[in-house]
Parts: sequence; structure tokens; C-alpha cells
Amino acid sequence: MKMPKLSIAAPLTAAILLLLLLVSISPAQAQPSSEQDSPVIPANFKRENLVAWCIVPFDAKNREPAERAEMVKRLGLNRVAYDWRKKHFVEFEEEIQQYKKHEIEYFAFWNWHDSMESLIKQYNITPQIWTQCKAPSEGTQDEKVAGAAATLLPLVEKTKALGLTLGIYNHGGWNGKPRNMIAVCEYLRKNHDADHVGIVYNFHHAHEDVVGFDKAFALLQPYLVCLNLNGMVDIKDFDPKTNKIKPIGSGEHEGAMIKTVIASGYEGPVGVLGHRAEMDAEESVKLNLDGLTKLLSK
Repeated sequence: MKMPKLSIAAPLTAAILLLLLLVSISPAQAQPSSEQDSPVIPANFKRENLVAWCIVPFDAKNREPAERAEMVKRLGLNRVAYDWRKKHFVEFEEEIQQYKKHEIEYFAFWNWHDSMESLIKQYNITPQIWTQCKAPSEGTQDEKVAGAAATLLPLVEKTKALGLTLGIYNHGGWNGKPRNMIAVCEYLRKNHDADHVGIVYNFHHAHEDVVGFDKAFALLQPYLVCLNLNGMVDIKDFDPKTNKIKPIGSGEHEGAMIKTVIASGYEGPVGVLGHRAEMDAEESVKLNLDGLTKLLSK
């Protein structure tokens, strides 16, 4: 009985075809789909570009400048907007020195203090100056705008001479409403050659703007010099004593508001808050950073 001849042609042909198929798959095709589908985070929302705000007087640990700079770096941040109280006067220079040592940008300074002028020149820093304008209680809308602008004129001239940006800061009331801030800004630019004047817009002072935020932001965007984020509740549930300051991601509306900001193409600075005096500032800022990361991942 003759044994049948074994043919290797078929298995060999299959092996060659399989090898050709594997070689033809590109590296991009071989990568997991989850990596390809991950959301693109705009540069101004990346942690290293965010601005830390309200971390000086709002800190249960009452850190000194060196400790604060180390905290900022641990959090992965590189920019600080500096808010202060009277007890911090003596630390102004050391704060600047520590930021330079740790390669942190001295991004902004709250309101004004005359001792800062010489320090700004000495250390060659260019912080934005953030302040509120005062709202006259009487008069027509035009008169109120002119009166509010007049209260800012000394600082308008000071910042212009120093080559600094002046940010009008929303803090509730007439002088915190987007249309009024824009009107004051336009008045200063038109009548006082103040193109360096813009607007700092804070979510935590803007609960009244949650409804219709897309329209308000569209008006504000050309004037914005910084946008500070916060967790946001409905205005009907808003209580300044209990839920004004909430971690990003723990509110009901900040996700949609941030989505609106990103969709608008806004590329300016973005800030995250401490602003909880009863908490370690590192913990309060981290809550916001973690919450923002989760929102952006969606």
C-alpha cells in the first residue's frame, strides 16, 4: 500500500500571506483606539499653563513665600496671580525672589501698592494688575460708565507708564456685569488711549450669568485678559456663604460653560482657585485641578 504524498504548498502559501498581512499593518493602525480618541486639551487649559489664584490669604497653613513657591511647583503649576493682605507687605520682595528661583511666572498682582512700582522695575516683572471699578449710585448709564472709568484713571495711567496690563475684575453688582465692564473698558480705550485695559472674568462672581453664558462670553471674549474657573450652581440655589466657591467638577454648570469657552477658540490665560481660608491651599487647588482634568477628559 502506497502512502499518500504530503504537500507543503498550501501551508507555505498561507504562512506567506499571513506574513505579508502583518507587515502591511502600519504603526498607527496597531495603536489602541482609546489613544486615538482621547480629547485634545487646548494649551491654555494644560496644567503647566494655568494660573493659581487666591492662594495667599486663603491658606489654612499660612505659608511663607518659599513654602508657597514649593507648593505651586508640586502642583505642576508655573504661574501665580498674587492676592494679599496688609500683613503680606513685608513679603512682597521675597515672593518675587522665590518665584524667580522656582521659575514661576509672577502673572498678576491684586489691586495696587506703591511699593510694587520699584520692585517691578528692579526685578523686571510685568504682572497684570487686577482691580474693581467703583459704580456710581446715581445717573444715567452713560454717566455711570464715565464715573466708573474716572475712578480707574490713576491706575490706568500708572499701569500704562509701567507697561502693564490692567484687568477690570468682576466682583458682583453693577460694576461686575459683563455689559457694564465692557462699556467701561471701551470708554477708557476710546477716551484715554488705554488699549492695555481689559477684563478679568471670574466664574465665582458670575452665577447670574450661568443662564445665557454663551452670549455673555461672546461679548467678553475680545476683552479678556484672564478667565478664572469655579464649580457653578443654579442661581436659584446660590448662597454666597455655602456654595459660592465649589471645586471644578462638583457643580452643575461649569462643564457646559468650559465647553463653551473651548468651542469659542479662547486662547487666553485660565486660572484655578484656592479661595478657601479654612483649607490648606494645596488641597483646595488640587481639588480644582483634579476636577478640571476629569471634565476635560470627557
